[in-house]
Amino acid sequence: MKPLHVVLAVLITAIWGVNFSVIKLGLASVDPLILAGIRFSLCALPAIFFIRKPDVPWRYLIGYGLVFGMGLWGVVNLGIKAGLSAGIASLVLQFSAFFTLLLGGVVFKEALTRFQLLGMLVALAGLLCIITLSDGSVTLPGVLLVLFGAAAWSVANVINKKAKTKDVFAFLVWSSAFAPLPLFALDYAVNGSAGYTALVQQVDTTAVLSILFQVYPNTLFAYWVWNSLLKAYPVSTVAPLSLLVPIFGMLGSVLVFDESVPVSKVLAVVLIVLGLAVGLYGQRIFDAVFRRAGRAVL
Repeated sequence: MKPLHVVLAVLITAIWGVNFSVIKLGLASVDPLILAGIRFSLCALPAIFFIRKPDVPWRYLIGYGLVFGMGLWGVVNLGIKAGLSAGIASLVLQFSAFFTLLLGGVVFKEALTRFQLLGMLVALAGLLCIITLSDGSVTLPGVLLVLFGAAAWSVANVINKKAKTKDVFAFLVWSSAFAPLPLFALDYAVNGSAGYTALVQQVDTTAVLSILFQVYPNTLFAYWVWNSLLKAYPVSTVAPLSLLVPIFGMLGSVLVFDESVPVSKVLAVVLIVLGLAVGLYGQRIFDAVFRRAGRAVL
């Protein structure tokens, strides 16, 4: 990769990691589901009036919008509000990679490799480390909610793959239009008008900046740049950099919220990132090393 493109890729992972802290800041004055609803409203509007609908069936746009908007980010917002720190949320959400592998095995009949199974076991050890934390940064409801969000993300990935769209940005904009109304309606069904009353009375500059960051740098800009890089370079070159997301997520939480980082938390980060690396790239690395060794012998 060109040096500028490497910098851009790292910048995107930093934006995605820090976004968890930005979400937590917004949740101080905005209800979780309403926050997600406003985010996806602005992702769709006004861009949808200027960007042509991608050439995919409506069911994929609707399905992706509902799962990505409600199942993923609406639920992740609830998990953070339920007491999970921003750093831990960014870490737990990475289990979406393993859920995607498992779901891919069911939907696309893709067999799991020994490296993928090993990676899952290593990452699960990291998750156990997280559950045992007692520094106030972890709650069981929060962990379960973000794990649900990770599973929803895997479903969204499958929908995206089945849609086979080449215009990812347009797909994101148009699918975002189907998330806000269900999010707003669900919040009203659960909480009545309380969340909307609080929004009018308590919304502040921090909440506004949080929403704007989630919409423009984190969603529209970051996904556009990332997918542009994926088109310009092999997936094997760009994708491994996503392992930096939970690291930036933890650093962001430390800087913004002064989150403590005991040895057990460091161990959890190491195990989950290592598990992701082994599960997603272990086979590729093993094959590359084996080929080199074979050539050296010859």
